[in-house]
Amino acid sequence: MPSATSFFAFGLVAFGMVLTPGPNMIYVISRSITQGSIAGMISLAGVMLGFVVYVLSAAFGITALLFAVPYAYDALRFAGAAYLLWLAWQTLKPGGHSPLQVKKLRADPPRKLFMMGFLTNLLNPKIAMLYLSLLPQFIDPAAGSTLKQALALGGEQIVISVVMNSVFVMSAGSIALFLATRPGWAAVQRWMMGTVLAGLAIRMMTEARR
Repeated sequence: MPSATSFFAFGLVAFGMVLTPGPNMIYVISRSITQGSIAGMISLAGVMLGFVVYVLSAAFGITALLFAVPYAYDALRFAGAAYLLWLAWQTLKPGGHSPLQVKKLRADPPRKLFMMGFLTNLLNPKIAMLYLSLLPQFIDPAAGSTLKQALALGGEQIVISVVMNSVFVMSAGSIALFLATRPGWAAVQRWMMGTVLAGLAIRMMTEARR
């Protein structure tokens, strides 16, 4: 199992990520405004299934790679850092902007709500890359099974996402009003996210190999 420090630190990262508006958050809020909180929760269930798929894929993939390939951890570390720097630049570069916008969606049946939530998360390549970039930073092979550590951390992230996104669903109207009446928030969100991504990338590049 991961150490208490790693568990707490990863929890803070997951909490910060879920508070930063993204496709999943905007989708469940948009769906909740269009069809109500029940439709929002059904959509959220689909989003969470996407997270489960990514957590299992990342956990088993990371475990196999760390055991099979020497210096695989360093390869993941530098590749992940480069990707995070690219994301930070895309966010902070001159003319960069946040495309996030609450949208009016047509009403759909429960099955389609679930599948759309699932696909919204599953087809986002950024989620897969962030799991590969972030999870290894909180896994210590010396602390025991890397698979169990990855699953524990992934489970923690899912729980945090479920709780916070449920709050978003139930307060969708207030969040939509906040985003619509405060255009300056987009700039704040953009710089905040860009800074966090750049900081994580620097930490990953300067960290000594475990």
